[in-house]
Amino acid sequence: MNNWLKELTGTDKAVIAMCHMQPLPGDPYFDREKGMEYALEAARKDLHALQDGGVDAVMFSNEFSLPYLTDVKPVTVAAMGTIIGQLKSEIRIPFGVNVLWDAEKSIDLAAATGASFVREIFTGVYASDFGIWNTDVGETIRHQRAVGAEKVRLLFNIVPESAAYMAERDICSIAKSTVFVGRPDALCVSGLTAGTPTNSSVLKMVKDTVPDTVVLANTGVNANNFEEQLSIADGAVMGTAFKVDGKFENAVDQARVKALMDKIKTFRKGL
Repeated sequence: MNNWLKELTGTDKAVIAMCHMQPLPGDPYFDREKGMEYALEAARKDLHALQDGGVDAVMFSNEFSLPYLTDVKPVTVAAMGTIIGQLKSEIRIPFGVNVLWDAEKSIDLAAATGASFVREIFTGVYASDFGIWNTDVGETIRHQRAVGAEKVRLLFNIVPESAAYMAERDICSIAKSTVFVGRPDALCVSGLTAGTPTNSSVLKMVKDTVPDTVVLANTGVNANNFEEQLSIADGAVMGTAFKVDGKFENAVDQARVKALMDKIKTFRKGL
């Protein structure tokens, strides 16, 4: 297996921590009085709390742009690019981006900011809370090349949140065909929503099916289950577990980050 994630982060079982951005201009819950400065400072505090707490990489996402779009407005990408651009000199670890839920605009943001990886829904058709959700991986990969982002690693989420495949297909078939058709750099296996644990049996089935592909536990990894999840997966994407009181909507708690990362690092030494 080409474990590019280990090469990028310098460790096995890498933890990619989420830096969730506040509502941005154009979002329903954007605070016009506090403005972009508030969103920037909130992202800055979370970034430093994650870095100082010892995570291996960070991923910026417009998590509080709820309810999400599948064709994101240009203002969102511009706002995210502004925040990342102003934080760039403070980022000390590898970083990625995720413009929810728009694969091409995620790639655009990565190309503009120098991000190392992107996580998105690249394949499949879904019945979702956001309506009928379609993708076009052929067009997306061509777009990646067109904007000069061919070195950006693509993390394919194959168990999309708040959605279900419209066709009855088992997860192993999906994993195998996705790897064959899309050549993803990683597959992300998720729970129903952010903070909901990934099903360990599903995670294992995916990893067993595509052993030469990096597989990530994408949601719900926490102090109670990280050993089980990381025993199977090649790494984890973590957000909620690092928040104050372990709540999705809260700010990052640096002490909580450090305590959990210390445990994860001890666990990794024993592998």
